[in-house]
Amino acid sequence: MALSGKLIGYIKISKKGDVFHDLFRHNPNEIAVISPDKIHACELVDGDRGTVGSLVHWHYSHEGKKKIDKAVIEAVNEENHMIVFNVVGGDLVDDKFKTMKVILHTEKKGDAQVITLTLEFEKLDTSVPYPTSFMDWFCHMLKDIDAHGKTE
Repeated sequence: MALSGKLIGYIKISKKGDVFHDLFRHNPNEIAVISPDKIHACELVDGDRGTVGSLVHWHYSHEGKKKIDKAVIEAVNEENHMIVFNVVGGDLVDDKFKTMKVILHTEKKGDAQVITLTLEFEKLDTSVPYPTSFMDWFCHMLKDIDAHGKTE
């Protein structure tokens, strides 16, 4: 079993990519309003909100437990609506993973707008399962965001 890996999820969305990008980059606390069962808060700890090098603490619930993770914005690409979070501490990396990056970007695929979620990780040891439940959780949160504000 490999210690490092990558999981990629694709979610077809109805909103434009800049909506997701702006939310995660500049207004992540709004996600707590949109998906309160998953995200409780996102605190800026160091730097300027949305800039490369800024440190944020994500407060969330996953697998029935409240958790906190520290993440640094490692890269931003406005053209591709991409943001890369490097998880540098907290429940996710302290317990299971040596490294974890969360990469979000949006693109047009045919007539559809798609958000791509990539998890790049290195497990602490072979007994640690792949982060598929975290991927599922994150994909559901992205679907919550896409559904927010729709009147059907």
